Amino acid sequence: MEFRTAGVIGAGAWGTALAQVCVRAGLDTILQAREPQLVETLTRTRMNALYLPDVPLAESLRFTADLADLGGCDVILAVPPAQHMRATLTAFSPHHRAGVPVVLCSKGVERGTMKLMTEVLAETLPDAPAAVLSGPSFAAEVSRGLPTAVTLACADPVLGQALLNTLSAPGFRPYLATDLIGAEAGGALKNVLAIACGISEGRQLGRSAHAALITRGFAEMTRLAVAMGAEAETVAGLCGLGDLVLTCSSPQSRNMSLGLALGQGQTVEQALAGKRSVAEGYESAPAVRELAARLGVEIPIAEGVAALLAGEIDVDGLIDGLLSRPLKAERV
Repeated sequence: MEFRTAGVIGAGAWGTALAQVCVRAGLDTILQAREPQLVETLTRTRMNALYLPDVPLAESLRFTADLADLGGCDVILAVPPAQHMRATLTAFSPHHRAGVPVVLCSKGVERGTMKLMTEVLAETLPDAPAAVLSGPSFAAEVSRGLPTAVTLACADPVLGQALLNTLSAPGFRPYLATDLIGAEAGGALKNVLAIACGISEGRQLGRSAHAALITRGFAEMTRLAVAMGAEAETVAGLCGLGDLVLTCSSPQSRNMSLGLALGQGQTVEQALAGKRSVAEGYESAPAVRELAARLGVEIPIAEGVAALLAGEIDVDGLIDGLLSRPLKAERV
């Protein structure tokens, strides 16, 4: 099984970075952007100044605004925001060839349906073998070739190994897993938890509080993932714990920067104003909250963040609510 050409759907920061990875891996790569004007700018300047400034793009990387141009590719990387995944894959469906794998590279739970991206893929492109790419990775670093390790999950180990070999590139090391739910669930919840860590930083609550949020947040992530059918071992890897640590530890994270603004006294509307890149935690928080309630799983940090974003409580209410919870034994 050999892949020579790659189509990347979505020319945001992460999609552009992954297109760079594909080129470094030796693939003939085409990057799709929704806006024809962006395609023209990318082609002319070899830069994505809107989403990934100061990063020169590979000379061989091609650009298009037409999803049909990806129809002949051997592998597809789907990188639209999670809440736009269904519409994007539906639009691509007339051009998809049966059997061509789709690697899902966006993290989140679909609002309304509470479905993971693999479920969305199964409903929109039922003939597409699925894989999930997730792990601690900042787009700016990946695009420059800085060392990065991620999880590549695929239920078919033969296809998974082929994709592993295909997407491995200098500075970019994927590890193979078969637990797609584990790879997705960790990535969906970590964005919500990163908002909590940003709030802690914005309020200057200290490193002890920050460490506690990551640790107890990981417990929430594990409980929810296992209830969804994931393996705890997967969540303890790059796609869960690794991604959580990175996203909760740097203002480069869109989700942590949103929390930082909230902790410093901005309203949700002020914190989101003028942002071109999506903070997936904001979009996914209501769905994660509803999903946990349906499964009977306690996720007090993530639930508190969802309540804050919905305007049900303020920052002080979030902090007080977490600190006043009943005393109990520590366990996952």
